[in-house]
Amino acid sequence: MTRVAVLRIGHRPERDQRVTTHVGLTARAFGADGMYLAATDHGVVHSITDVVERWGGSFFCQDKIKWRHCIQNWKDNRGIVVHLTMYGLNLLDVIEEIKQEDKILIIVGAEKVPGEVFGLADYNVAITSQPHSEISSLAIFLDHLFSGKELKNKYPDAKIRIIPSKEGKLTEEL
Repeated sequence: MTRVAVLRIGHRPERDQRVTTHVGLTARAFGADGMYLAATDHGVVHSITDVVERWGGSFFCQDKIKWRHCIQNWKDNRGIVVHLTMYGLNLLDVIEEIKQEDKILIIVGAEKVPGEVFGLADYNVAITSQPHSEISSLAIFLDHLFSGKELKNKYPDAKIRIIPSKEGKLTEEL
């Protein structure tokens, strides 16, 4: 089973809290195991932890991470690093190769990512070569990585779940 985590770099607590929370929620919903946040933001950690407690799963979220150390530690433990950037190789050209790996750290930037990251990454991957959201990049990358299987993930320890419905909002308290 592939182990996948997201490293969020460049988070500015005063500006990026909502988007970074959505990066974490997207990572969880699309099959990642957790998120490292290269900043101190207990609000993001609390929001994501609250969702995990209510909706289930074992997704982790850690802040106060030093990004260089995180990348090096991941590589030292035989993992690969994928940096999502519009300047990288097209996803469709490298995804089958990446799928062969057992341990993947996905770097998602907020503000300008340090140039050093391009050299530290094993893969610099572009979803498109056009500007767009890091959230959409992460969702599309994870969907291709897991071949859509993550869309049927079940969380047996959930306290609440959605009941699929053609109309309206139906949930069930468990």
